[in-house]
Amino acid sequence: MLIQRDGLRVVIGLGKTGLSCVRHLRRKGYPVAVNDTREHPPGLAELRAEFPEVEVSLGGLDQALLLRASEIVSSPGVSVKEPAIAAAIAAGIPVGGDVELFCREVTAPIVAITGSNAKSTVTTLVGLMAARDGRRVGVCGNIGTPVLDMLAEGDKDIYVMELSSFQLETTHSLRAAVAVVLNISEDHMDRYTGMVEYHQAKHRIFRNCQRYVFNRDDALTRPLIADDVPGTSFGLGAPDLNQYGVLRVDGQPWLARGRETLMPVSDLQIFGEHNVANALACLALGEAVGFGRDAMLATLREFSGLKHRCQRVALADGIGWYNDSKGTNVGATLAAINGLGAAIGGKLLLIAGGVGKGQDFSPLSPALAQFGKTLLLIGEDGPAIDRAVSAPLDRRYCATLDEAIAQARALAQAGDAVLLSPACASFDMFKHYEDRGDQFAAGVQRLLEGT
Repeated sequence: MLIQRDGLRVVIGLGKTGLSCVRHLRRKGYPVAVNDTREHPPGLAELRAEFPEVEVSLGGLDQALLLRASEIVSSPGVSVKEPAIAAAIAAGIPVGGDVELFCREVTAPIVAITGSNAKSTVTTLVGLMAARDGRRVGVCGNIGTPVLDMLAEGDKDIYVMELSSFQLETTHSLRAAVAVVLNISEDHMDRYTGMVEYHQAKHRIFRNCQRYVFNRDDALTRPLIADDVPGTSFGLGAPDLNQYGVLRVDGQPWLARGRETLMPVSDLQIFGEHNVANALACLALGEAVGFGRDAMLATLREFSGLKHRCQRVALADGIGWYNDSKGTNVGATLAAINGLGAAIGGKLLLIAGGVGKGQDFSPLSPALAQFGKTLLLIGEDGPAIDRAVSAPLDRRYCATLDEAIAQARALAQAGDAVLLSPACASFDMFKHYEDRGDQFAAGVQRLLEGT
């Protein structure tokens, strides 16, 4: 049956991003409807006050409404495999997201950043580099301001975008000035059929890019694209000509481009080998869009890191306490263990557990065997971590985060570090990963103050 369409755009998912989509589409003159699986989504009252003419369908995906659309603009939190969306796709209805709408509008160059881990750190750093270099920069995507709200802020010289695999699934018009996949490790296996599908989603970032950056230490980050697209690599080893890496000068590691040393690693305010790799990635990305080197190096010397990302929250009696609550998957936790473990004189006491989303935790075993002292397990998938990790180290089950903190203090010695890097999502015990990290920092302070 031929379905007549009148230009209707259906926005799936409300909240801050959904509202930004409605505002953008109404400014463009399109009729808009909103569909949300929740009965009372955030932003509903604001939508009805601002756009009383917009049709709203709540409580599930409305296939009849979706089939009336000329285009569907879907939240990244909703899989395109949902039967109602799949039926619309089968009927020839295009499905995009807010990033897709954004990419159709902007003409300024885009630095596009994805990866299983470190996206926010690298995106923030590159944005700071751009500002120090005198650019009017918009930092957006999976971080901060919704991309369509960024358009309302006026023209920018450059955009630095953090992009998740979910966002990339519905983005078709991205033509990045430079694109990078920082790393790939198992994540979101509750949404993808396996690593191949996840890898394919991440690598959509390279479609039609003008330049690319990849991680020499992670073969899964290198794109399979035309040979005439220029690329630059970064890695923790000595770099080849025009590539980024680490050289040793009098026994001390330096950030380097080819054989040229740039700055000693000790000048970085961010901690661990994984953050050395992040700094190198930023230098490669900044060079690709013409940032001045002095501006980039000055930014690296000043940046002290993002909250909840291997952030030291206390140092007492020779024991460091580190909040890496953003470590919500195995790859992130592995990076934190290796990066921190190599930098301290003692051993790590790791607090891990939560909602594992079907991950395999066994890759943690070698790093914990090398750097670990005690595994303090919390949450729903604490037992799954215990079963999967084969490293010969002490294990303790803890009913609460405060109990894990107290046990860690009793077991740690001078030179050791206590690391909260759960390798899991937080929603079994906490509101979100920020809440988990904040509760860890507050619990550590209470313990150390004796209150």
